[in-house]
Amino acid sequence: METRKVQVTGGSTYTVSLPKGWATENGVSAGTTVEFYPEDDALLLTPQSDVERQEGTLDVSDLEGERLTRAVMTMYVSGFDIIRLEAGRITTDQRRAIRDATQSLVGVEVLEETTDSVVIQDLLDSSELSIVNAVSRMRLIATSMLEDAVIALVENDDDIARDVIERDDDVDRLWLVVSRIFRATLRSPRAAEELGVPREDCFDFHSSARQLERVADHAAKISNLALKLEEIPEDVADALTELQADATDVLEKAMDALFADESDEASQLGHAAHEAVLEIDEHTRTIDDMLRELEPVQAQSLGLIVDSLSRSADYGGNIAETALQKAAPRP
Repeated sequence: METRKVQVTGGSTYTVSLPKGWATENGVSAGTTVEFYPEDDALLLTPQSDVERQEGTLDVSDLEGERLTRAVMTMYVSGFDIIRLEAGRITTDQRRAIRDATQSLVGVEVLEETTDSVVIQDLLDSSELSIVNAVSRMRLIATSMLEDAVIALVENDDDIARDVIERDDDVDRLWLVVSRIFRATLRSPRAAEELGVPREDCFDFHSSARQLERVADHAAKISNLALKLEEIPEDVADALTELQADATDVLEKAMDALFADESDEASQLGHAAHEAVLEIDEHTRTIDDMLRELEPVQAQSLGLIVDSLSRSADYGGNIAETALQKAAPRP
């Protein structure tokens, strides 16, 4: 850390000198234009630069299958707009993995293919993306998945179960969008300004989006179990439907708290969500007692479903905790 004294020039202009080492490393010299970004009581300074699409290159010679798909997703989340994948020769399996990756990302398409390289590009304008809209969309999909998963189980409807499993991909794509936006705000004050959301709030939205992604995973898990189960006892079906409704209620209260404009409203909703989680814990114990009377294999599968619903409520509790922190006074 270095300190500087603020001086007054011309009788009304405040000036302060820049550390020479920092200026040299960042190409700042006499005549260079710098940008200032106010954030509450802080003022961030960065050299002015032209907004260019970020291009990255990755050697994929030793990457195949899921490892290659994850590598492409990592480059995307890291903020690269153009990703060049190179190898001595791109194999058919590698091209398939790259296509799987592009289909899992929003707005990404293959731009160019040769024998030894594949270039993919993000066609979306990052400045037009909204972290609030992405998280809101995740909320709608994840909660509807949870409801439909239990409907598929209770009504023994395989079509609904398969639809829920497919919708998990939509939530995953949105989760990657949120992660990309969040990392951009960490790297660049300009990105945060264009987004119009304080960086602390971006962190809260990112944390909550992670919880919603996990809820969607559990909804898909319930649907996979529903495909294997036959009809279940009516009393158990009613209890599971009620548990799902309670878990969804926790999620809705928590998300309402996260998006609330007034601190008092956010605190009230956040605490209500937390209290509801405690009630669900008692509810799950009651259902567990009911399952002991069932055939062991069926009881085990239904026990996993109870656990997924309980965990989904817990994730709602985590969002509520984030909302309470967001609403708390800031130092």
